[in-house]
Amino acid sequence: MITTEIDRGLVERHSAPVPRYTSYPTAPHFHDGIDAETYGAWLSESPEDASLSLYLHIPFCDRLCWFCACHTRQVLRYGPISAYLEALHAEIDTLGGLLGERRVKAVHLGGGSPTMLRAEDIDRLGAALRRAFKFADDCEISLEVDPNDITSEKLDAWGRFGVTRASFGVQDFDETVQRVINRQQSFAATGDAVAGFRARGVGSVNLDVLYGLPHQTPDTLAATLDQVISLRPDRVALFGYAHVPWMKKHQRLIDDTRLPDGHERFAQARLGAAMLEEAGYVAIGLDHFALPEDGMARALHDGSLRRNFQGYTTDGADMLIGLGASSIGRLPQGYVQNIAATAEYSRAALAGRLPAARGYRLDEADKATAWLIEQIMCGFGFSAVKLGQRFPGQASPLLAEAVRVAKNDPDHLVSWDGDDFRVTERGRPFVRAIAARFDAFLRRNEQRHSIAV
Repeated sequence: MITTEIDRGLVERHSAPVPRYTSYPTAPHFHDGIDAETYGAWLSESPEDASLSLYLHIPFCDRLCWFCACHTRQVLRYGPISAYLEALHAEIDTLGGLLGERRVKAVHLGGGSPTMLRAEDIDRLGAALRRAFKFADDCEISLEVDPNDITSEKLDAWGRFGVTRASFGVQDFDETVQRVINRQQSFAATGDAVAGFRARGVGSVNLDVLYGLPHQTPDTLAATLDQVISLRPDRVALFGYAHVPWMKKHQRLIDDTRLPDGHERFAQARLGAAMLEEAGYVAIGLDHFALPEDGMARALHDGSLRRNFQGYTTDGADMLIGLGASSIGRLPQGYVQNIAATAEYSRAALAGRLPAARGYRLDEADKATAWLIEQIMCGFGFSAVKLGQRFPGQASPLLAEAVRVAKNDPDHLVSWDGDDFRVTERGRPFVRAIAARFDAFLRRNEQRHSIAV
């Protein structure tokens, strides 16, 4: 029996709400001063040898999961999806005309549920992307999968599309937990979908599990993880449920009196991590696990692990280009987010305009802090020497903050030897809270976020 020791005081002191740091600054600080004209100028400044990563957002589901914090909406007819795809094709053509000479190293399709697309639309989308962009021979194409949407015809189409990694949202296989989050998904359906993708040459499978859900217990989580491990996915993400009903109104349908408290969440996270590591998975950052031979485990060891809006990633492209309503991209100059409302997005895209709505221009101080926070989130520390070499004019205030963090650390969550700032084993579950100490925006204007454990 796996057991985990819990220091209740430690959890209480370091579980305050903080960002997940998939970007810095985080999305609440984006503003409408970054518009289509700004975005176009940034794109025109990009060198022709810059590499691209494409994120395509499909903001539709055939049912609304109450736990979900994604930008999506439920549709009962295919018509809105067909109309949206026409706009997405138009945006692909527009961006292809601006960036078509640059090489695409990675593509990620998320949502929503991109697996709602019909087979013929999957084929059309793949053809449109390859007409507009130059794909690298080893381009990684990842797909978020709802097993309830999968048919043999769709599996064949995704195989033709070139998917190399399929990512399945499991959440929890317990029927009671599924019912209260409105996410019915059987283990058998998930296993069949995993096998179907593997049979079509998809070499990497990722399963996402949530802890901290209503009615969830260590026993239900352990049972789910036993089933997940039996499928031997290459990667497992063990996310803490983010209960943010002030942002996502449908989360009010969840009875928050049945949510595990901070101590219970911490115990579930530790149990899950222990089970996965005992099964042979390598712990990656805060909440990812990978088989030792997987590219993410290799990236951890060689220092190339990155973090973006999809979480931990091996994607090292120079530019992340967001396509679709509400999608976010990152360029060397800053962040750009598309119009969120699908109707307004579609009007702009079909008119041949870049549908940018907001974003953030990075200055040198932002870039230095973003690098430091990414280092902490990915590798649990940073080198003062490397910080100074990369950002000679910005290092001093960040190093001063590192000294303050280390000096005011009665719980021994970090260590500091004058060069190497390191999160200790004791501190790793609280890495978000440690990274937040360097977040100037959080200090200036605190936003509401999910709790840090």
